[in-house]
Amino acid sequence: MDETLAARLLQQAPDAIIFAGTDGIVQAWNAAAETMFGHPAATALGRDLDLVIPDQFRDAHWKGYDRALAAGETKYRGQTLPTRARRADGSEFYVEMTFAIVKDDAGTVIGALAHCRDITERFERDRQQRRRLRELEAEIERLRGPATTP
Repeated sequence: MDETLAARLLQQAPDAIIFAGTDGIVQAWNAAAETMFGHPAATALGRDLDLVIPDQFRDAHWKGYDRALAAGETKYRGQTLPTRARRADGSEFYVEMTFAIVKDDAGTVIGALAHCRDITERFERDRQQRRRLRELEAEIERLRGPATTP
């Protein structure tokens, strides 16, 4: 593939795309990642992934990252993973991520690729719907009154 085309695809992709090497250092950060996470590429490149990982998830993230790189495969291949991420201002939000382990021509793992999509609105809407459903179920139970046994 033409390098210019590959660069355009990366930069113009609608989802945030992040690539980090085996050391967890960000090597690719597209325009959608800049918008979503609030870090310009110049700030994100060369930093580790803790840049976007909330503190409470870091330990689990790095264990999973190292395990996937060592195995050369992620257990989330072909799946979306909803999780929380952190913006440049420190606020957390919900994202849906897909992952791939990237290998060179010899099959050696060189890092991990993540595609990220902000799902905060959908997550909050679903949460409100679940809450409302619980309220309605409780109201139905209240209207039925106490259960009687024959």
